[in-house]
Amino acid sequence: MSDFNEIKNDTKTRMDKTIDSLKNEFGGLRAGRAHVSLLDGIMVEAYGSMTPLSQVGTVSTPDARTLSISVWDRGLAKAVEKAILESDLGLNPASDGQLIRIPIPPLSEERRKELVKIAGKYSESSKVAIRNVRRDALDDVKSLKKEGSISEDDEKRYENEIQKMTDDSIKRIDELLSQKEKDIMQV
Repeated sequence: MSDFNEIKNDTKTRMDKTIDSLKNEFGGLRAGRAHVSLLDGIMVEAYGSMTPLSQVGTVSTPDARTLSISVWDRGLAKAVEKAILESDLGLNPASDGQLIRIPIPPLSEERRKELVKIAGKYSESSKVAIRNVRRDALDDVKSLKKEGSISEDDEKRYENEIQKMTDDSIKRIDELLSQKEKDIMQV
């Protein structure tokens, strides 16, 4: 990295990507209501390769407790059903030709607590990723100091700026986790 602005922009981008990734992971955790993002991670065996579910059919939510998938190729309906059954979401699809309906069962208290733990693990791994980004940025600042490109005062100021970015990102992760926990525990 040639200057601090480059380091700062790279750090901000990487931290934002980590938070976006966490939001996607949280989208896959169900909170008792049907939501199309629930099926985002499901891969279907189609035409000899693993394909995202969204590329073989249209997922919609006809009501708060049901997901429906309109499979574009009738021959893939069984493969889609199999992929949903094999996922760890605990869903039981019912096929009607090209339309697959998935009733979303209400969550038990035990399952809700399990989902909260999973959400906690996701947020913890995101925090680790943020800290790794911070470490990389601090290493870059140290190398600028070694090269003589910046003074000791600049080095301290830059380190404080990076720490503030880290603290802000971790605070956002905690807020997202808190919101997801509320969402999951809401009956």
